[in-house]
Amino acid sequence: MASERVALVTGGGSGIGRASAMAFAELGTKVVVVDLDLSGGNETVKQIADNGGEATFIEADVSVASQVEGMIQRAVRTYGSLDYAHNNAGIAGDIDKTADCSEENWDNVMRTNLKSIWICMKYEILQMVKQRFGVIVNTSSVYGLVGCERGMPAYVASKHGIIGLTKTAALEYAKSGIRINTICPGAVNTPFRKRLNSKSSNKLGEYPLGRAAEPQEIAKAVVWLSSDEASFMTGSTLVIDGGKTAR
Repeated sequence: MASERVALVTGGGSGIGRASAMAFAELGTKVVVVDLDLSGGNETVKQIADNGGEATFIEADVSVASQVEGMIQRAVRTYGSLDYAHNNAGIAGDIDKTADCSEENWDNVMRTNLKSIWICMKYEILQMVKQRFGVIVNTSSVYGLVGCERGMPAYVASKHGIIGLTKTAALEYAKSGIRINTICPGAVNTPFRKRLNSKSSNKLGEYPLGRAAEPQEIAKAVVWLSSDEASFMTGSTLVIDGGKTAR
């Protein structure tokens, strides 16, 4: 990746997002870190700077179109382009079975996990079409591929939706020089997983490798998908789940 390239990472204040932002920066890419968490986002920028990289933080709610549009405009004003985007922000929501899931929880999860991906892609693509170049990676989940018996219907539906949305956009913009792919991580050692474990059991025995991934392992996949080494991949779903869905 060339040093003049620019990457944007949503949910960059912790976990996979932070690891992704730092992985881009380590390759010389300028990084725009986006999060609602000011402390976390600024800490990611600090860690990048401490390692000799260049980054800026933008506070934004990625489910609000006006904030996303402003976020993209600011990124381009700051660094001149938008070459890579990792749309990673998301929540688990409440742990309730389908009949017990509240409408409020359903709407909140869909807005944060699925609507936000669409809004981010909308404005990222508009910029990338102007450039005739761009790569987008969207974070789904293993639960975008299979069901979950532990009571997460909105989360599972939103993550399945991300895969379909990604495939559609990839087909629409393939001839515009834009590649769009999805990653489907399994269990990852992040604050997100800790919060989820406090609400629902997370059985590592379901993973043939017998462990959770580290955020850096997922970040390496994001950076690879964004690189020229993955230049023939678009509309693809990269599963990084320690063998869980191979059963």
